[in-house]
Amino acid sequence: MTDKQIKIVQAAVEIFSEKGFAGSSTSEIAQKAGVAEGTIFRHYKTKKELLLSIVAPMMTKLIAPFAVKDFTKVLEADYPTVEQFLRAITVNRLEFARKHFPVIKIFMHEIPFHKELREQFKETVADMVLEKAYKAIRHFQGGGQLIEIPAPTSMRLIVSSIIGLLITRFLLVPESEWDEEKEIDYTINFILHGLAPRKS
Repeated sequence: MTDKQIKIVQAAVEIFSEKGFAGSSTSEIAQKAGVAEGTIFRHYKTKKELLLSIVAPMMTKLIAPFAVKDFTKVLEADYPTVEQFLRAITVNRLEFARKHFPVIKIFMHEIPFHKELREQFKETVADMVLEKAYKAIRHFQGGGQLIEIPAPTSMRLIVSSIIGLLITRFLLVPESEWDEEKEIDYTINFILHGLAPRKS
């Protein structure tokens, strides 16, 4: 990319992350980037093309290979207990979100509204990770550490708890006092035991 394109992309990431795609304008992006609005349209035909040029390549070229490579290591490691496995995944995803949250935030905001982003995510991340995750879940089910329900259902319940932690930490209350270790413990305990009191 040229220097001007880099400035446009950096400005667009900041503004899309702050205001969302629908609430942003190319004139704002141009002003932030220090370029004329026409310069944006010389490189990108529409605002949506600018969005896709940021999120899709960053998912595929910058984020996904590292995420999948790094995450695959976690999924394929030999953890003796499901608790250690869940802790490794949760810590891994917290670190990942900390590094890439502006683009993740844009992706989370926009994926319901853009079919192209959903397809990109499915191709680059979901298909590469899911089967490995299902294999790990079946392994712990076979050892009696997880209940016998369909692996996709187990995955959904695990992922929704971990994503809830990430959204709360980085999106809903990023400035609040936060004991990360304790919140990780609470999340793992919830996944393993729900909210029912433990029987003595």
